[in-house]
Amino acid sequence: MKIKTPIFILLLLAISFNSFSQNTNKYWVFLSDKNGTVFNPLEYFDAKAIERRILANIPIDHISDYPLREDYTQKIDQLVEKSGYGSRWFNAISVDATEQQILEVSKLDFVTDIQMQNISFHLCNFEEDHSNTSDDWLAEAQIAMMQGELFQKNDITGKSIRIAIFDGGFPKVDTHKAFEHVRENNRIIKTWDFPKKRENVYSNHSHGLMVMSNICGIYNNKTIGLATESEFLLARTEVNSEPFAEEEWWLAAAEWADKNGAHIINSSLGYTYHRYFPEQMDGQTSLVARAATMAAKKGMLVVNAMGNDGTNSWKAIGTPADADSVLSVGGISPENFHKINFSSFGPTADGRRKPNVINSGTAKVASKNGITTASGTSFATPLTTGFVACVWQMFPEKTNMEIFEMIEKSGSLYPYYDYAHGFGVPQASYFTESNVQKNREPSFEIKIDENNKVLNVQLSKTYSNIDESFVNKKTEYYLYYHIENEDGKLSKYELIDVTRNDSFEIDFKDAKNKSTIRVLYKGYIYEYNVKQ
Repeated sequence: MKIKTPIFILLLLAISFNSFSQNTNKYWVFLSDKNGTVFNPLEYFDAKAIERRILANIPIDHISDYPLREDYTQKIDQLVEKSGYGSRWFNAISVDATEQQILEVSKLDFVTDIQMQNISFHLCNFEEDHSNTSDDWLAEAQIAMMQGELFQKNDITGKSIRIAIFDGGFPKVDTHKAFEHVRENNRIIKTWDFPKKRENVYSNHSHGLMVMSNICGIYNNKTIGLATESEFLLARTEVNSEPFAEEEWWLAAAEWADKNGAHIINSSLGYTYHRYFPEQMDGQTSLVARAATMAAKKGMLVVNAMGNDGTNSWKAIGTPADADSVLSVGGISPENFHKINFSSFGPTADGRRKPNVINSGTAKVASKNGITTASGTSFATPLTTGFVACVWQMFPEKTNMEIFEMIEKSGSLYPYYDYAHGFGVPQASYFTESNVQKNREPSFEIKIDENNKVLNVQLSKTYSNIDESFVNKKTEYYLYYHIENEDGKLSKYELIDVTRNDSFEIDFKDAKNKSTIRVLYKGYIYEYNVKQ
């Protein structure tokens, strides 16, 4: 059988009723082999791509990097309306075809599977304040929240780390003063507009301009992104007029980024839930999630926005943020320091922990007219990407997944975790200060009431406040707790405002046997194992 059974049956029914639709759909056609193809990795790959593979013990001459067979693609091209991108990683070609045409394609003996392309992306920005405001506190906050000044103090700037940015366009990046330092040092290595198949990406949607500024921007001598000395690959992959082509372009950009030596992929694109359901956000259903996983297998670290569906009926994570090997980033409010309302929730459909970390969901960003304020997990993501680049500069011998794990452990809440805040905001002190201790002196006392199944929490009155995160902004303090089942999934989690009271009760009557309750306050964490 050369095509998935449900599609095959539908096509046969269409034949029997002589009612083929003449409308075209987009499909992936998967091929059987690459026999006879020729590949020279030393000619194909950028030197940084080869270095990355050697570091992670990844073969530089793997069959997944070989080109597709031209005789196969030519035969397919003769049967369809249009052929698109041919993926080396998946040995598949994208086509536009009618139902009758795709049925003919399915009969080719070298076709192993056909899948309809059924996702579209949107940019994960929530809103933009178009006033050219000068909220200096916000520019300072988005860096201070990560303790970014510690990287700056130690001259950690993401130097030599190559970052691919996938977005809807990069207008004025070639002229904007926020990127003057990047241009002067020739750190934009390559660009490609995948929809238009050209090098010029400096037009269209300004989202990429804003995102890039939160990775590396400097505006009026103020840093708004940490990776000021990184290198960049700019890929335009999103266009509103062709929603179902974006999966194809994301995959094409990932293979292009791999070829051209990217260490990190920043993707502020998210799934728009057309034709999919929350239960399919499992990191395996969408091809783009599988592409992100493949990118990780090639040694790249994919940093992706969780999405902005926290206040609508969807609420859940999108794709490719649902992929296991993707560092998925949620949003936090820079004013009250808990999850910003629109940020999507974890976990994945199969119960894996997401988000991995969080960052400021409102940020100062470059705009076409200077600088502005924008909100969305789109901006939490590049702030994190800049942080990741700095960490990788410090530890160039580490692999992508080793860096991934280090970023999680640097989280402000670690080892506490929940589906809204992940492990918290990555902290530079984890990497720059050898004496950082996660478990501080007790900031509260616990009394256990076994009869009523209640933990009584009393805050320590003598416990001193932690440092303010930035000047002239009051930091709100919260107590966090979760109940984790034996299988690692959370049955409950909550954030409690401690400015109104200094004693609390945590009810665990409904907690399952062998569950673990974790309580976190100001860096001190307490664990209680439930025995029912």
